[in-house]
Amino acid sequence: MAKSLVIVESPAKAKTIKKYLGKSFLVEASSGHLVDLPSSKLGVDIENDFNPQYVVIKGKSKYLNQLKKAARDADQVYLASDPDREGEAIAWHIADKLNIRDKSHRVLIHEITENAVKESIAHPTTLSQDRFEAQQARRILDRLVGYQVSPILWRKVKKGLSAGRVQSVALRLVVDREREIEAFKTEEYWTIEAGLKRVKDTPDSSFTAVLSLYDGKKIAVSDETHANSIVDSVKNEKFIVGSVERKERKKNALPPFITSTLQQEASRKLRFSVKKTMMLAQRLYEGIDLGEEGPVGLITYMRTDSVRISVNALEEAREIIKRTYGGEYLPEKPNTFKVKKSAQDAHEAIRPTYAGKVPDSVKRYLSDDEFQLYKLIWQRFVASQMNPVIYDQTAVEIKAGRGTFRVTGSVVKFPGFSAVYLEGMEEEEEEKEKDEMKKLPELAKGDELDLLGVNGIQHFTQPPPRFTESSLVKELEEKGVGRPSTYASILSTIIDREYVSKEKSKLKPTLLGCSVSDLLVQGFPEIMDVKFTADMEEKLDNVEEGNVNWVELLKGFYQGFSSRLDKAQDTMKSLKRDGIPTDIACDICGSPMIIKWGRNGEFLSCSRYPECKNAKAFEYDPEGVIKVVEKVPPVIREDIKCDKCASPMVIKQSRRGEFLACTRYPDCKNAKNFEYDPEGNIKIIEKAEPVVREDLKCEKCGKPMAVRSGRFGKFLGCTGYPKCRNIKGIDENGNPVDPKQNGKGQGRKKSGGDQAVIN
Repeated sequence: MAKSLVIVESPAKAKTIKKYLGKSFLVEASSGHLVDLPSSKLGVDIENDFNPQYVVIKGKSKYLNQLKKAARDADQVYLASDPDREGEAIAWHIADKLNIRDKSHRVLIHEITENAVKESIAHPTTLSQDRFEAQQARRILDRLVGYQVSPILWRKVKKGLSAGRVQSVALRLVVDREREIEAFKTEEYWTIEAGLKRVKDTPDSSFTAVLSLYDGKKIAVSDETHANSIVDSVKNEKFIVGSVERKERKKNALPPFITSTLQQEASRKLRFSVKKTMMLAQRLYEGIDLGEEGPVGLITYMRTDSVRISVNALEEAREIIKRTYGGEYLPEKPNTFKVKKSAQDAHEAIRPTYAGKVPDSVKRYLSDDEFQLYKLIWQRFVASQMNPVIYDQTAVEIKAGRGTFRVTGSVVKFPGFSAVYLEGMEEEEEEKEKDEMKKLPELAKGDELDLLGVNGIQHFTQPPPRFTESSLVKELEEKGVGRPSTYASILSTIIDREYVSKEKSKLKPTLLGCSVSDLLVQGFPEIMDVKFTADMEEKLDNVEEGNVNWVELLKGFYQGFSSRLDKAQDTMKSLKRDGIPTDIACDICGSPMIIKWGRNGEFLSCSRYPECKNAKAFEYDPEGVIKVVEKVPPVIREDIKCDKCASPMVIKQSRRGEFLACTRYPDCKNAKNFEYDPEGNIKIIEKAEPVVREDLKCEKCGKPMAVRSGRFGKFLGCTGYPKCRNIKGIDENGNPVDPKQNGKGQGRKKSGGDQAVIN
């Protein structure tokens, strides 16, 4: 009897879904994309309406063949890749490669629960051409920019750099913020602060009030002399309470997470990178093995910008709140939240699939990081359906001669949703919150207060803070640059490419990042413009809605872009030739040294190269000043002889650290790794002979495999090397692992994106 075939993206997701569908369904995984644009060339026929030339991804043929075999025997095929544009593209390509359009159905599974999976299978849809074309247009746009701009950077700076349609705009935001910080002019200002207490109280119950008015007007105090004159004028005056204003303030619950807010909050509260957050969320969505219960999808789909919640989920949350926290925490009606105009409202917000699975009940099945993220999602969802926090807020004005001082305080009257969840904050916001949240003593108009001291406090204006991953995601979202599903790849790319470094969680552009950004702004001002990029996102949304033709969109973009490409080749400055000027003189010819980039990073080169080939390594001191690193001469060890020619060995330095090399190099190329024993003596590390595994045969040539060691650890390599170069990963138990398999829960490997660059 023929079975129905369900095709998902990841093995973890397949395992979870199979549990719900039973024996009449076969569930297979594509392991992400099966086809993509070729990595070795542009792969887009610009002259023929931007026709994409898709190829099967290297290593994916076996998955494609497995799916073809399964589809031949199936009477119906359900394409259940993720419910977003990229998932639509995966489903479209599978249907095309398997030639199953006549018997295929599109299934959108927003949460991997038994009811949701069975409901989706019972009510399938058809493949959406508009959604597929929107994703295809995005992919081609990214390819056109990445594969045509990146080579220009190779010629102008160094090989291996990348440019991207959205990635480069994110880099510009970081660079512009750094320039804003560098250009910031610090200004001095003073506040006048009085330490006060009620007459009957002890000093440990004192509070601080700040001068707000002087002679009835707001006043700016810019220097110590002015501050001291005000202090002198009020320090002998009586401090009398002029007014006390008390009011109740409410803080409403926050909506459940969408992709961007989850990324921001996990960065602030858990110190997770955006990339790590999405990896963990993918695992929680696809399914975690809960012992006897089997694999269970713990959260709804994690790529969403909608705050909508299903009726059933709302009812479940309200029941938990009433039962756990009491009726006073439960609103009369469910809380609802406004969905942004630009939101793709096909998905719900990110929430637990079963709110009844409280974090502690599943903790033993999760890694520490998975548990922390699940707990965050669960708490935010439950809190979103609770009553507001209620504060008693007091504002007090205190008269002292010509001065009026002010102090405010807030205390929690009813904890509301904060009994479950409090939002994380950036450092600057946290300090402000601390200042506002303090308890004041009971004060009444006319009360005379004891003055414990009044002082002028010096301050300096501060530049805007550097971006964190959290605040950069917020900035990208507010400006409409990219979409939630792209933020992780954007941030990881600019960090991995060493355009941006992380210093105490702050993002700081490197010299390379600043240089690349400046060159791209010079050569491609439209692509690097924030508004232009945001407008393009809206146009792609319009393609999905069927209002814009994808080919016409690409034609409109490429017309201006192609002319920029031609000009940039000639007009963009060549840092490979000219470098970045410094005030350091060449110690050989006296000419200025310049900063250039090589395969190992930045270095100093004489500006008269190639006439003078002097080059120096350098580093930055804590103030950012360049400090030349003089090359340490090799240490010849007469006591250690080469075991091939008996010449002395010498200690040299490489990117991987120190090693021993024969002094007769290059005639003798003998080299050894070594380590120091506790007494500081050199101990040579002999290279271990490969361990031949007769039980494991190479599937390509039939020879035994051998356990070898490489820079990333142990692996299995064919003993027929170099004629046969077949390799495999190896697990801790010595079993072979296919290196092309995705890790647990990763499922889909994002294709292309903004970091498209020729390999």
